[in-house]
Amino acid sequence: MVRILLAEDDESMRAYLARALEKSGYEVVVVANGAEAVPHIDSDRFDLLLTDIVMPEMDGIELAQHAASVAPDMRIMFITGFAAVTLRAGQAVPQAKVLSKPFHLRDLVLEVERMFGTESLTGLN
Repeated sequence: MVRILLAEDDESMRAYLARALEKSGYEVVVVANGAEAVPHIDSDRFDLLLTDIVMPEMDGIELAQHAASVAPDMRIMFITGFAAVTLRAGQAVPQAKVLSKPFHLRDLVLEVERMFGTESLTGLN
């Protein structure tokens, strides 16, 4: 089973994304920001870091750079509503996928499926 670490500071968005990914058959661990994600990355194994870019304490780009150094096989996907930071994310972590808000849950699930060659367990796609 694909394991996803989801770092999103907006509580309702975090719950919404986690629920959709879990319904699609993924195991999801949720945290409220980058600083909360670091201990999970340091002590556990995840296939994907799904992170908002703009967050308090530690932004998603810093988190992704940390993840890339600690767990280089972990894939990274940014979610953001800010076009300006999309360019910065692409430069800082060029192998990462960027999904711009607003997006449909189907788009998120399809991107994860593409990354791992999996098929959703629900009709979201």
